[in-house]
Amino acid sequence: MARIRTPKKSVNKTQKAGNKPEEKVQNLRVNKGSKKYNLPKELVEKYAKGNGVNLKKVHTKIHKKKIEEKEKQIKFAAQVAAQTEVLLTEQEGHLEAGDGETTTQFTQSEIREHVDLTAAAKTFELKLEFGPYRSKYTRNGRHLVIGGRKGHVAAFDWVTKRLHCEMNVMESVHDVSFLHVETMFAVAQKNWVYFYDNQGIELHCVKRLNKVTRLEFLPYHFLLTSCSDEGYLSWLDVSLGQIVSQVNTKLGRLSMLTHNPWNACLCLGHAKGVVSMWSPNSREPLAKMLCHKAPLTAVHVDPSGMYMATAATNSEVKIFDVRKLEGPVQEYKLISSAGHVAFSQKKMLALGMGNIVEIYRDCCTQAAKRPYLRHRLNSSIGNFNFCPYEDVLGVTTAKGFTSLLVPGSGEPNFDTYEVNLFQSKKQRQEAEVKALLEKIQPEFITLDPFAIAEVDTPTLADKLEAKNKLLHLKPPKVKYEAKNKAKGKGGSANMARNKKIVQEAATKEFVKASRQLQPAEKTKPQPYHVLNRFA
Repeated sequence: MARIRTPKKSVNKTQKAGNKPEEKVQNLRVNKGSKKYNLPKELVEKYAKGNGVNLKKVHTKIHKKKIEEKEKQIKFAAQVAAQTEVLLTEQEGHLEAGDGETTTQFTQSEIREHVDLTAAAKTFELKLEFGPYRSKYTRNGRHLVIGGRKGHVAAFDWVTKRLHCEMNVMESVHDVSFLHVETMFAVAQKNWVYFYDNQGIELHCVKRLNKVTRLEFLPYHFLLTSCSDEGYLSWLDVSLGQIVSQVNTKLGRLSMLTHNPWNACLCLGHAKGVVSMWSPNSREPLAKMLCHKAPLTAVHVDPSGMYMATAATNSEVKIFDVRKLEGPVQEYKLISSAGHVAFSQKKMLALGMGNIVEIYRDCCTQAAKRPYLRHRLNSSIGNFNFCPYEDVLGVTTAKGFTSLLVPGSGEPNFDTYEVNLFQSKKQRQEAEVKALLEKIQPEFITLDPFAIAEVDTPTLADKLEAKNKLLHLKPPKVKYEAKNKAKGKGGSANMARNKKIVQEAATKEFVKASRQLQPAEKTKPQPYHVLNRFA
C-alpha cells in the first residue's frame, strides 16, 4: 500500500523547545525602540502633554541629553496611553428609527422585547402607597434608596432586587441620599437629618440641620450638604461628625440644590431666575447667573461639570457652559414648564413635565429637533436620576418607582479603581480607608479648581516683609540700676539675680512681639473618625 507523504512544516526554534508560537496582534505590542505604532494622529494628540522643550535654548550638552531622554519618555507614554483605548471594547448604543419613523414612538414594552434578558430585567415598577417619593443611586449605580413623604424609607440592591432594609420613620421625609458607602444613608425628616445603616438602625441625628428640603453628598470631600426651609446652606463632614460651615443665604426658602462635580461648588436655584454658586469658605455666593426672567423650577449639572441645565415657569429650558459663566449655549421652548431636569453620563437630558418624561440626545452641542424618547407615567413625578454605568432612568412618582430603559445614556466602560460595580465586602472596606486617606479638605472648594496650583503672591509678600522685619530687630539691652548700694552678705549676688530677671523679662516681650509679626499658620487637621463610631 502506497503511503502519502506530506511535506514537513518549518518549525521555529521556540517550537522545538516546546514553546507555543507567539501570536502577532496588531496595534497592541509596543516596542520602545521602534517608531511604527499605526495609531491615528488625533488619538495620540488626545494624550499628548503639550509642546516639548525647545532644545535650541539649552546650552549645555548634559542638560540637552537629559531633556531629550525625558521628551522621548513622554512621547512613548502618550502612545502607550493611546493604545490602551483598544481595551475599551464596549460602546454605547442608541435607538435608530427607520424610514418614516421616530424614536419617540418606541415604547418601553417594545424596547424590552428587543433587548437581552439581563437588560430587560432592569425595567420594573414598584407600586407603593406612601408617596410622593424621592430616590438616589450610589456612585457605582448598584444600590438604590427611596423615601416617601409619608415616612416610608427603603434601601435595596435594585439589580438583584435584594432588600437591605425597609421601615416607616412615622414622620414626613423630604429627601434621601447615600453617603460614601452603600451601608449608610441620610434621611431628611420633618425636623432633623437622621443617619441609618443598611440594617435600618439609626446611627446619628444631627439637630443642627433642621427643616432640610434637599440633600447632596460630595464623595471626595466627605461632605453632606443640605438646604433648608429657613434659607440656610450647610456642609457636614461625615468623617469627623462636625459642621464645617453653615451660611444664611438670605434668599428665602431653598428647594433646588445640586453640586458641580468639577469644582464641588453648590448650585442653588431661586425664584428670581438666578442660580447662585456657593463654597463653605465664603459667606457670600462665589458667582450669580441670571438664567431666566421667570422663577426657576429645576437646576442640574452634568457629571463632567461642563454643562448646566435650568428650567423655569415660562416653559423655557436653557443649557449653559458652566465653566465660562456666560450666556446659554442652547435654548428650548417647551409646551409646558419642566419641573425636573437631569443629565446622564453621556450628556442626555431628561425633562419631567407633570407625568411625562422626555429624554433629549445631543442637545448640548447642537439644537435637538425632537425628543429621543418619551414616556407617560400614571402619576406626577417626584424626581428622577440616571443610573451611573447603566442605560437606566429611575423615576419616582406619587405612587411608586419606575425603572426605564434609555439606550446609550450610561458610560459603558468603568474604572474599577475609581468605582467598582462588583466589589466584595473586603474591597469596599479597603476603598473606604483609601478614600479617607485621600480626602480633600473643604478649603480647596473654589470656583476655579486650578487655583490651588498657583502661588499665593500676597501671602508670600507678607511673609518676606515679616522676615525682613525680624532680621533688623535686635533684642534690647536693659540696664539694671539699684536704688541703694547693697549692704551685708550676698548683696552683689542679689543684684546679679535681679539684673538677670529683668533681662529675661525683656527678652520674652521681644519674642512675643516678633511672633505677632509672623503670619499665622494653619492648624493641622484633626484625626479622622468614621460616622458609625461616634454614634
